[in-house]
Amino acid sequence: MSASNGSGDRRSAGEIRRDIEHTREELARTAAALAERADVKARAHEKVDETRARITGRMHDARAKVTGGAASARDATPDGVVQGAQQAAGTARQNPVPVALIAGVAAGMLLGYLVAVRRRRRAALWD
Repeated sequence: MSASNGSGDRRSAGEIRRDIEHTREELARTAAALAERADVKARAHEKVDETRARITGRMHDARAKVTGGAASARDATPDGVVQGAQQAAGTARQNPVPVALIAGVAAGMLLGYLVAVRRRRRAALWD
């Protein structure tokens, strides 16, 4: 049982088997590629991983810029300013109650402001 390959030549059974095996391999690769494209969940996970990696890279870049900027700012800061900051920190350590009270008032004012802004935005949405 032999068949022709279109050029009029007769092929042996071994050649036909090799062609069949080759066609099966191609079909298997095509089916695998289609299955991969159809796997939406896996593609979504890949996209999330890519996005996470990109954001992590940007975060590291930003951290490096801030750290470098802080070092250069520290180097450019006059000694008098540095001494004043150190003195203020020492005073805060010696008298923590007034510092905590001021920080609490500032936090309360900030919280009140944020609540007011949020209420205004909600009211604007309902109007």
